[in-house]
Amino acid sequence: MSGLKIGPIDATAPGLVDLIAAHAAHSAAHYPAESNHNLDATALAATGARLFGGWLDDRLVAMGGYVPLAEGEGEVKSMHVREEARGTGAGRAILEAIVAAARAEGIRRLRLETGSRDGSAAARGLYRAAGFVETGPFGAYRPDPESVFMARDL
Repeated sequence: MSGLKIGPIDATAPGLVDLIAAHAAHSAAHYPAESNHNLDATALAATGARLFGGWLDDRLVAMGGYVPLAEGEGEVKSMHVREEARGTGAGRAILEAIVAAARAEGIRRLRLETGSRDGSAAARGLYRAAGFVETGPFGAYRPDPESVFMARDL
């Protein structure tokens, strides 16, 4: 997408708190609280997440990141694109940045959890197009009909 700038950000980046709040609101509108696994900026920073942002006209419109896990694996966290920027390629660009950075860090497999309802259909489509396939729960996640677990070897 022309004009979209992608780059690393940290938990204090201007606009990140608002974007995370939009992500949480989207999740809350589609899923029960016990099936939401959102983290705020402070919690993301505490996990050691590597975060990336996407800017259009100096406005943060997309975000995502990953957290390194044990044994050469990582987890994609907090992918979100503002409603007005959906369909522009911003999500794909953030995911490509995550994959490239994780690979450069020596991560051999990325995992993720996303929602199973229609509100997350576009996200599941994005992940499938990027080579992610459905798997079972991992880490602290447990089976949940509201969740879809996916993974991709790098």
